Amino acid sequence: MNPLDFTLSPLALAVLLLVNTTAQAQTATTIATAAPQVLQSITVSASADASAAGLPVAYPGGQVARGGRLGLLGNTDLMDAPFNSTNYTQALIQDQQSHSVADVLQNDPSVRVARGFGNYQELYMIRGFAVSSDDIAYNGLFGLLPRQFVAAELLERVEVFRGANTFLNGAAPGGGGVGGSINLLPKRAGNAPLTQITAGIESGGQAYLATDIGRRFGPENAMGIRINAVRRDGDTAVDREQRSLSVLSVGLDYRTANVRLSADAGFQEHKLTAPRPSVTLAGGIALPPAPDASRNFAQPWTYSNERDTFGTVRGEVDLSKDVVAWAALGARSGNEGNVLTPLTVSRSTGAASLYRFDNQRRDTVRTGEIGVRGTVQTGPVSHSLSATLSGFSLDSRNAYALSDFYINPLASNIYTPVDAAAPAATFFTGGNLAAPLTTRKSNLSSYALADTMSFANDRVLLTIGARNQTIKDVSYDYTSAAETSRYDQSMVTPMAGLVIKPMKDVSVYANYIEGLQQGAVASGNGVTNLGQTFAPYKSKQKEIGIKYDAGTVGMSAAVFTTAQPSAYVRNNVFGVFGEQRNRGLELSVFGTPVRGVRVLGGLTVLDAKQVSTVDGIHDGKDAIGVPRQQFNLGAEWDVPGARGLTLTGRTVVTSSQYADGANTQELPSWTRVGVGARYVTLFGERALTLRARVDNLTDKNYWASAGGYPGAGYLVLGAPRTVVLSASIDF
Repeated sequence: MNPLDFTLSPLALAVLLLVNTTAQAQTATTIATAAPQVLQSITVSASADASAAGLPVAYPGGQVARGGRLGLLGNTDLMDAPFNSTNYTQALIQDQQSHSVADVLQNDPSVRVARGFGNYQELYMIRGFAVSSDDIAYNGLFGLLPRQFVAAELLERVEVFRGANTFLNGAAPGGGGVGGSINLLPKRAGNAPLTQITAGIESGGQAYLATDIGRRFGPENAMGIRINAVRRDGDTAVDREQRSLSVLSVGLDYRTANVRLSADAGFQEHKLTAPRPSVTLAGGIALPPAPDASRNFAQPWTYSNERDTFGTVRGEVDLSKDVVAWAALGARSGNEGNVLTPLTVSRSTGAASLYRFDNQRRDTVRTGEIGVRGTVQTGPVSHSLSATLSGFSLDSRNAYALSDFYINPLASNIYTPVDAAAPAATFFTGGNLAAPLTTRKSNLSSYALADTMSFANDRVLLTIGARNQTIKDVSYDYTSAAETSRYDQSMVTPMAGLVIKPMKDVSVYANYIEGLQQGAVASGNGVTNLGQTFAPYKSKQKEIGIKYDAGTVGMSAAVFTTAQPSAYVRNNVFGVFGEQRNRGLELSVFGTPVRGVRVLGGLTVLDAKQVSTVDGIHDGKDAIGVPRQQFNLGAEWDVPGARGLTLTGRTVVTSSQYADGANTQELPSWTRVGVGARYVTLFGERALTLRARVDNLTDKNYWASAGGYPGAGYLVLGAPRTVVLSASIDF
């Protein structure tokens, strides 16, 4: 069988698992467990990456790590990587009381959080290109986590890679991977027992309870188990909006001198009632001022529900002193149901029309990879050789129904919302909502080879490699299940990266890497070719940068340019019509500049242009939804004389951006300030951590983002002032 043609069916997964039962696993190592008597937060940072060395250690300050996973290259120290990335730790996630991946990425100056088109899916703009939550990797595998929202309690680390990455990770199943990638690592049991309960509340009355339990047992503590359970429920800071979340995850691992095994299983149910919708602007109208941030213009009968069950197994085995082999498998079953109201503002007075849109989605995902990595010496040159084979399979079943939006649209206003009775969603339908048919099958397979050569006592590192990627995609009619389009193509994406260390604390790097995107799928309100799948396309990136490691403070600077074909809607037809080119400068800083002070932030400057558009009408204009400047700065201060007390603050600045390709609808720039405090003390003999956070301290009303989905300029209103309080106690 041609390795490019294999599909990971359940049987193939089982066979692959049996063949590779001695392969890759995860070593659980406690990085830091603070004793209660010194009044420090207890943080377990254990290995979740299935490698003998474990996770890269945290950088001074504990908020980011010294390195992270670079796809088939494995864990790489930040000074050895010919790329720019940041790896956020579980200590930061917990101390900032993060709800989801989006909350964690509020720290990143290269990332802005947007929203999926027509739904409530978290979407991340990295270097000005969209990365949907479909394209988040879980311990190196795509497609396993819930599509719309990933609870932060599942995570040990959030690894953000900036730039095209098909060579490293393979093509992303949702069509992202041009501006960057996100890899999430699950929690593992540390060497010290952990039993922690956290309870909290936030604005609107949202209540929170979470349990985190970790144990090791057996000879030499070879076996480990980590259990997390979460429940959120209640109103949010937005009027009439409700959210509920239920999460349960179990992580198992086993380690010996030469073998490391792990397994993760998780369940997440996320429900939104009367969630505030995005806003589409009619062409030619002036941008309306942002409504009150707490205002909800959702209809009370709308909702968005998502339920997912997912799991992975992973193994690593040392074949010799210098050679290691690994394998990983995963699966997910996802169910989504929505009743939505796409809303279009037709006048600057806020007058809007809307209609009902129902949809149901059922996803079945199977994915896996195998690989080998080893080192050899050829004269004065050391080689780290890597090879991998990966596969991904998606069966997606969908159905939808719409109310009459031509003759009888519902009327409302974003400033003075009007509740209406729910209309019947029978005007236009696609498929059966009670039993959706398969509308898309996607199969991705690839193999890749890489060689990292080390010269001059590791002061010069040269990495070269290539990945052969095959993408097979078939679309089917929603009602008849007849095939409507298909493609089956293979492409090679090369990569070259160079690192030079002129001195021990400085690295200069450069890279050339390509991104291969799975073809866009036509979607959007009123699109006549809904569901049509387009052929994959390449993006090319060039980047140079410099990194400085002072021991307690790290800094980096990078400049890059990336070109990507662009897709959007024209005359109610979705298509790939042009090209977008993003150029940028990234500056970042992290660490502890002085004792008791931690900083994390940076600046990103972007020049995102439409360089090729239909009939040239938008050539040279800014791309939709890409700010020219993004600035983040967070700081923590351990208050002298107040043992256990830490004050925190974060400022996020985003410059103006456009909501339309003609650049006539411009969102104003906005600045959001957040403050907080953390106090660690003893409750009897137990460590107690009290945390408080206020987001949007000034209660600013602002449009947070414009678009995210290709060619669409829908607006998302920023969240109002939100207060979050929690208490964690360790037993």
